[in-house]
Amino acid sequence: MKLFVHFVLALLLALGLISCGEMAPKKIRIAVATFSHETCTFCPSPTGIEEWEYYGPPVRGDEVLKSDSYIQGFVDRASEYGGVELIGIYSPRDAKGGSSGSWVTKEAFDKYTNGMVEDLKKIQHVDGVYLALHGAMAVDGIMKPEAEIARRIRAVVGDAPIVITYDLHANEDEEIAEAANAVFITKQYPHYDARYQGERAARILIKTIRGTYKPVMAVRKPGVLTPSVFQWTGESPAMEIMERARRWEESTKDVFVSVAFGFAYADVPDVGATVMVVTNDNKKLADEIAQEMSDYIWRVREKFAGKKIPKVKDGVAQAIKAAREGHKPVVIADHSDRTGNSSWVLEELLKQGTSNFCITTIADSVAIKQLVASAKVGEPVDVTVGGCMDEYAGNPVRLKGTLTFLGKYGQFPNVAVVQLPRNNHVIITPLLHQVITTNIFKPVGVDLSTIDIIVLKSRVHFRRGYDDNGFAKTIILVDAPGLGPADLSGIPYKNIPKDIYPLTRK
Repeated sequence: MKLFVHFVLALLLALGLISCGEMAPKKIRIAVATFSHETCTFCPSPTGIEEWEYYGPPVRGDEVLKSDSYIQGFVDRASEYGGVELIGIYSPRDAKGGSSGSWVTKEAFDKYTNGMVEDLKKIQHVDGVYLALHGAMAVDGIMKPEAEIARRIRAVVGDAPIVITYDLHANEDEEIAEAANAVFITKQYPHYDARYQGERAARILIKTIRGTYKPVMAVRKPGVLTPSVFQWTGESPAMEIMERARRWEESTKDVFVSVAFGFAYADVPDVGATVMVVTNDNKKLADEIAQEMSDYIWRVREKFAGKKIPKVKDGVAQAIKAAREGHKPVVIADHSDRTGNSSWVLEELLKQGTSNFCITTIADSVAIKQLVASAKVGEPVDVTVGGCMDEYAGNPVRLKGTLTFLGKYGQFPNVAVVQLPRNNHVIITPLLHQVITTNIFKPVGVDLSTIDIIVLKSRVHFRRGYDDNGFAKTIILVDAPGLGPADLSGIPYKNIPKDIYPLTRK
C-alpha cells in the first residue's frame, strides 16, 4: 500500500499537480489586448482603418505582449506567478498622427473590437481579460467607446474578470465600472508609472481569478475640466491630488485610488476628471474614498483649471530675455498645436530677431516632398512651411537657408533640417512628432551646445528630457492659437455636460 501511495505522489509531482506537499495553483489563461487612442475631436482628419494600419496590420501573440509599457508591466508581473498563460489577441497598432487624429470611424472601431471578440470565441475559454486602453478615445456614433469595448468582450467571456489600465487623460464615468471589474490609471504626467499600473492590473486580476480578491468599484465625476498643459504632476494642485490618492492607498489595505484628469479636447459626454476607487469587497469604503477625492478636486478647481499663461508675443519676448541673461537653454512649449503644423512661434521668433533657436519640430509633408524632389544637402533652399493643416495653424512661413540634413529619422523615412541666418534651425517632419528628449539633435546634425532656445510641440511629456533631468534652465509655456488651447472658453463643444467648471459651472 505504501508503495502505491509513493507511486501516486511521485506521479502527481511529475505532472506538476502538487508542489512541496501542496496542491499547485490551477493554470489560468488571460487574454491581453490593446486599442488605444487619445482623440482630439476638433482636429480636421478622421482616424479610420487607413490611419490605424499606417504602420502595419493589427497584431496578435507576442507582438501584443511586447507592445507598450502597460502591457510589459502586466507581462512581467504575471510571469512571477506560477501557471499563468497569456494570450495576445487581435489588437491594432498605434494610429498615424497619434492625437492629431479626429473622430475614430465606426468602421475602424468595429473592425478592431470585433476582431478581439472573434479571437476570444476561437480561444473558447479564458479565465480573465486585460485591456490596455487609453480612456480618451472618441468614436463617431459611439459616445463611450471603452465601455462598449468592455461590454462586447463581456458578452463573450461571461463572468470572467476584466481589468483595464488607462492613461491619466481618460474621459470616463460609471459605465466602465458596470462593464469591467477594475480600472487602474497612471498617476504621473509624464506617465512614468505606466508599467507599474500594468503590474497592478496583473496582480489584482490573478488574485481575482484565484478568489483571493473581489474587486468592487466606486466612481465620481467632480465636474472639473482642465487643459492638458495644467495637468503636469510636478506641481500642485495636480501633484497634491495624486499624492492624496497615494496616501489612501498606502494607509488602507487592498485599496486602489485612480484619478483621471480627463482630456478637454474630446467633445464627449463623459469629458473631465474622474475618480475611480477599487476595494476588496467593500463598497462603502470605495464610496467614501471616491467622494472625498472628488470633493477635494472640486475645492482646488480654481487653482487647477484657472491658470493663465502668456500668449505668443509675450512668451517669445520672455524667452529671448532669459537667454540674454544666461538662463539657457530655454524651452518654449507650444502646447496647443495638435497637428504639429502651427507656425505662430516660428513667425514671432523671426519677427523679434531671435538668434540661436531651433524649432523642434514642425510637421509639413508637402515641404518634405518638395525637398526630397529638388533639394540637396549642403545647398541653398527656399521652402514654405507650416500654416496649412488646420484653421489655427497660422501663416505659411518662407524659409530661405541651407538644407543641412535630409534623411531617415526614427519612424520617418525623411526628415529635413533647414538652417537659417543667425544660427537658427527648423526641423521638418512629415507628421506631428512630440519630442520628449534631446536625442533628436545629434542624428539630424544640430549642435545642441549652440542652441539657446528650443521650441517643442508638447504639453507635458517634454519634461522627461528637458525639465526632470535639469537640462533646461528656463521653461516657458505659450498659449498660441491651436486645437488644444489653455483657454477652453472658445472651444465649440456640443456634447459635454451642462454643469462643468470652468465653462458652465462656477
